[in-house]
Amino acid sequence: MEHAQTSPEQSSGEETATAAGRPRAGRRTVLLIAGAAVLGVLAGTVTGYAIQYHREPTPLPPLAQQKIDQPKPQAPNESTSARSINANRWYKTDDDLAKTLIEAPSGVEVRYRGDVSPDAFSADFYEEPGGGLTSQLRNDVRRIAELNWAQDDRNFVVVRLFQYKDRSGADAYQHAHRYMSEKDHAGNAGKDLPGVPAEYGHLWVDSAQREKEGYLPTKSARVVARRGDVVMEISYMNNRGAIDENDIVEIAKRQWERL
Repeated sequence: MEHAQTSPEQSSGEETATAAGRPRAGRRTVLLIAGAAVLGVLAGTVTGYAIQYHREPTPLPPLAQQKIDQPKPQAPNESTSARSINANRWYKTDDDLAKTLIEAPSGVEVRYRGDVSPDAFSADFYEEPGGGLTSQLRNDVRRIAELNWAQDDRNFVVVRLFQYKDRSGADAYQHAHRYMSEKDHAGNAGKDLPGVPAEYGHLWVDSAQREKEGYLPTKSARVVARRGDVVMEISYMNNRGAIDENDIVEIAKRQWERL
């Protein structure tokens, strides 16, 4: 019987087709193995969770001190105060804010020391009291305390503390003093307050005397610094047109330490 002859071209084509089919078969095998591995991991994870779910919880080790002594609650009486109720959450600035003010130097005339209402401060400080009061209330001012003294009828100092509901209000008031660089005020950009981080304190001293016919020449300085939710503001004015910068820096340093 005669066998059919296979041409070289036919033989080469069959080998090529067979070789082309092998990689596809290999890829399918790899995918099947990978899928089986993933399913195995998932099955193991589910089984582990199921076993752990049905186990009794592991007890925690006993406390070193089984019973912690706690003060017995007491009924309020005439000595009860906000401070005694919140003793564990009490900060220095939660007390009477005026107590945080520095002491006036000896030999000066203390004109005022105590609390100031926001409207009284606004009437005294702002050219437009209504707008100033609105600004303070918008910043959630809580309390204002003031110390005011005169020395030798030449130097006049006002130290004020402003406490706000939170730091954002204090930060807003601290940065509201950019107007100090204008000609009608200090007339310069001022400088960092020595001993206070640059972002928290600033000092301005007037570039020139202020002169008005019939009045003594004056020169002023201003310090503004923030610590937490409290801003300290110090105004220093001399009615002979001369200011020693060290004097106001020393006052500011003392008040900053009190905060």
